[in-house]
Amino acid sequence: MNPIIAVGIKEFQDGLRNRWLISITLIFSVMAIGLSYYGSAASGQLSAPSLSTTIASLSSLSVFIIPLIALLLCYDSFVGEQESGTLLLLMTYPISHSQLLLGKFIGQGSIISLATIIGFGSAGLLLSATSSASAIFSSFALFITTSILLGLAFISLAYLISLLASEKSKAAGAALLIWLFFVLVFDLTLLALLVGMDDGLSQHSLVQVMMFNPADLFRLINLSALNTSDVSGVLAVAINSSYSTTTLLLTMLAWIIAPLVAAMIIFRHKKL
Repeated sequence: MNPIIAVGIKEFQDGLRNRWLISITLIFSVMAIGLSYYGSAASGQLSAPSLSTTIASLSSLSVFIIPLIALLLCYDSFVGEQESGTLLLLMTYPISHSQLLLGKFIGQGSIISLATIIGFGSAGLLLSATSSASAIFSSFALFITTSILLGLAFISLAYLISLLASEKSKAAGAALLIWLFFVLVFDLTLLALLVGMDDGLSQHSLVQVMMFNPADLFRLINLSALNTSDVSGVLAVAINSSYSTTTLLLTMLAWIIAPLVAAMIIFRHKKL
């Protein structure tokens, strides 16, 4: 069997034994179905709200949850095994550093991907009973795709943290700081720049800055398909940018590949 596939299967099975797949799927399902009924429950009626409102709500909440789950799942992938001594044992097998890293990425990425499809797909099935099936499919297909890309991007960042950290506790702290920076500090800094600058940022420049944050890219792609009235804050200015959805998706792919390549280089030169 190919070493990459073998490692991937092992990581996926570990995720099943540790209940990661079940836990993440339940979190996404409860979140998606709950938000699908939120708008109507507030008015005292139990019915599905509009598709636009559901996607906007899911995007706003998922941008906090998905990166955190990905970092918690993978921050100790290498430093944890190094502390326990299993990483050195693995490298005595006929497997290269790149094969081990890619195998872990495939296995843990499959956990995030499968949980996202099942969890958020449940909300799509719920809404299909009251909305157009074609509209539901196109909107949720884009949302689920970008959710998977967001999770994979933060898995790549988690590998960088895990390979750079000398201790598991330090990796956990670094993962929390990375999460805070991308989901909170980055947007607050950007908002401060917009308010503090006399001329502000142009729409084109604003989107270019947001490309340095995978979390903002995720929201930008999903909310650009909605009405501006459903969006508030910085994103309301940026959603009508000149960049196509394909360009933004390719940028998200770059956020997966670049940290993964950097992690491979660090892993090859890392002393075990």
